[in-house]
Order: sequence, then structure tokens, then C-alpha cells
Amino acid sequence: MLFTISAKHIDVTEAIKSYAEQKTSKFSRYYDKVNRVEVIIDGNKDGNISVDIIARAEHNKVFIGKETGEDPYKCIDVAVHKLERQLRRKKGKERDNKHANSTESA
Repeated sequence: MLFTISAKHIDVTEAIKSYAEQKTSKFSRYYDKVNRVEVIIDGNKDGNISVDIIARAEHNKVFIGKETGEDPYKCIDVAVHKLERQLRRKKGKERDNKHANSTESA
């Protein structure tokens, strides 16, 4: 899985980068077709930090998790949690559709 991180108006420390990479590396556990993850950290004037995590999977499927707050670690956690929920839901739908089609044709 390809991982990229970028920042706007803020310096990303090595600790934040490794933390984000560690958290997003678990996406393949929820949906094994994820092949690219991009983390965008944006610092605002008012001191808030917004984190966007974009997970791209096979067949041009895109999953996005966004969070805004003061602590970048907490924002990464919440955005990852949102994405995990989306990935679990997608995998469940694919699994259910696969089983539904096989029972109808039998």
C-alpha cells in the first residue's frame, strides 16, 4: 500500500508522520482492496488543524475521512475511525451482495 502525507501551512514532524502511517496501515484489515492512502494536514489561522485522509481502492473507489480540531493526533484518530467504518460497511455490502446473487441463481 502506497502512503503519502502532505501539509499546508504547518510543519509535519516525523512523529506525526509515523503515527499517521501506523494508523492507516490497518486499513487493509477492513477492506483488502485499498492500495493507496493520502493524508493531508492543514493548519488554519485560528489554530485549528484539519486532517483529511483519502483511501483509494481498486476500481476507482475513494473513501474520505475528515476531522478538524486542535490536536493533530486526535484528528488523525477520529478520521481513521470514520474511514474504518466506511471500509467495514463497503466490505459488508460486497460480501452480502456476493452471497445474495449465489442464492438467487441456484
